[in-house]
Amino acid sequence: MLVETPHIKADKDDFASTVLMPGDPLRSKMIAETLLNDAKLVNDIRGVQGYTGYYKGIRVSVMASGMGMPSMGIYSYELFKFFDVDTIIRIGSAGTLNENLKIKELIIADKTISNSNYDSVLEREGISKQEADKSLVSMASKIAKDLGINYKIGTLYSSDTYYDDKNVLMKYKDLGADACEMEANALYINAKKLGKKALAICTISNSILTGEETSAEERQNNFIDMMKVALELAIREEK
Repeated sequence: MLVETPHIKADKDDFASTVLMPGDPLRSKMIAETLLNDAKLVNDIRGVQGYTGYYKGIRVSVMASGMGMPSMGIYSYELFKFFDVDTIIRIGSAGTLNENLKIKELIIADKTISNSNYDSVLEREGISKQEADKSLVSMASKIAKDLGINYKIGTLYSSDTYYDDKNVLMKYKDLGADACEMEANALYINAKKLGKKALAICTISNSILTGEETSAEERQNNFIDMMKVALELAIREEK
């Protein structure tokens, strides 16, 4: 049955029940073309590509979220609500706020904090605090450990603005944030509201503390460790 939302047009069963969700549509395309078998383009509305294929014989989907919580909020909500997706795994980049979390290492986000208005019910101090699905955190941690990949379980600060003042970022560091990105908090909110499962696994692309950076091309085409962990997690969810 064809389902058409303002942002996705696909048959209802075109998506697997687990979807990997990078921010960048080109990263979605790269994962489909290089890591999945028999990948099929199932959505291309607004150039936000969604693919379904097979990883180790298990059906998995990957679709971009775009940048920022409003965009993540739209795509994750529509996948959860209208396409019977049960689990979304965000795979993206983050800037480290933790001296012990290095460039190209992974952060598996068991929690998020944010000052965004995406959540209509904020806590008194104006900070939204969300949690990932605990079983996904545990399994992702085990997978990363088994693969010999350096990672940290920690807290992401989800910001509405990319060019934050450093003093603002240090405030969230003091509140427990290990790294900063722009999407995970909205994903966790939608999963909680709709009774679904979500996890963000991010590769550290830059250091807010030292100014060290990776290139845009590296962010798009590399970060393979993060993708391997997410795909292994996805096929466990699908079994």
